[in-house]
Amino acid sequence: MDNILVIGCSGQIGSELVMALRKVYGNEHVFATDIKEPTNEIHESGPFQILDVLDFKNLLHFLVRYNITQVYNLAAVLSGNAEKIPLQAWDINMKSLMNTLEAARQSDAKKVFWPSSIAVFGPTTPRHDTPQMTVMEPNTVYGISKLAGERWGEYYNKKYDIDFRSVRYPGLISYKTEPGGGTTDYAVEIFYDAIRKGSYECFLSSKTALPMMFMEDAITNTIRLMQADGDKLSLRSSYNMAGISFDPEQLTNAIRKYMPDFEITYKPDFRQAIADSWPACIDDSVAQKDWGLKTTYDLDKMTRIMLEKIGEKLAV
Repeated sequence: MDNILVIGCSGQIGSELVMALRKVYGNEHVFATDIKEPTNEIHESGPFQILDVLDFKNLLHFLVRYNITQVYNLAAVLSGNAEKIPLQAWDINMKSLMNTLEAARQSDAKKVFWPSSIAVFGPTTPRHDTPQMTVMEPNTVYGISKLAGERWGEYYNKKYDIDFRSVRYPGLISYKTEPGGGTTDYAVEIFYDAIRKGSYECFLSSKTALPMMFMEDAITNTIRLMQADGDKLSLRSSYNMAGISFDPEQLTNAIRKYMPDFEITYKPDFRQAIADSWPACIDDSVAQKDWGLKTTYDLDKMTRIMLEKIGEKLAV
């Protein structure tokens, strides 16, 4: 049986990925780590330990001590926050990946998942139906680090036979954790403010379309990729993952089906320039072909669940 390490278990993806992995592999085989305390659900359902991925010696010791065979490294400073602390964000994003790859090389943890992002694309990339292989000239710290990470992952696969796997996540939408500093976070913030205040001030313009994905689809497809036959994977950099594309106006209209009096205003900030450099929709046909990527949530289904679950969470 595989022993799995999840780095960054307290974040938006990690908090849900850990629980999904424990259902598949058993609680005792999924080790959750972070530099901060996780949810009670993670704490009570299986092993958790404070672990700083930037500490290479302790990371390697953890992999060896617990006979780890798979690593999911989710540690990152996201796009919006990274622009505020560019050098620190670069150091954290890249060192965390390099430590993981090198520790995998020196241990039995040869299968590594690391999330890339649509941020690898830039203003010279085709914005509609962005292909898997295309021009990538990111102009943000986050995007530059993700593009560099894709190249390092492929390098370690070819040079050291590390089973590196990755997806370019679109914006991820979840009701379980609040936003963490990303450019697509408006699509989560808007639901919380809709429930709390009945209104929302959006930091992107009304027609800024971006690829998004409901978290359950993201988690399901992440595990599907990791379970796929490696011989069928044509890429060892990162796969496009499209989800659903919409803009703030379309999302507002979807919310108004359930909350007719919901109001929105627009006050674009520095994140508008970031969003304008990203695709509006992307082509993920290579992932569909190689390992069976598929999604089940459309805009209306996602909106209904987000409003329902956040309403329950906030006791409204």
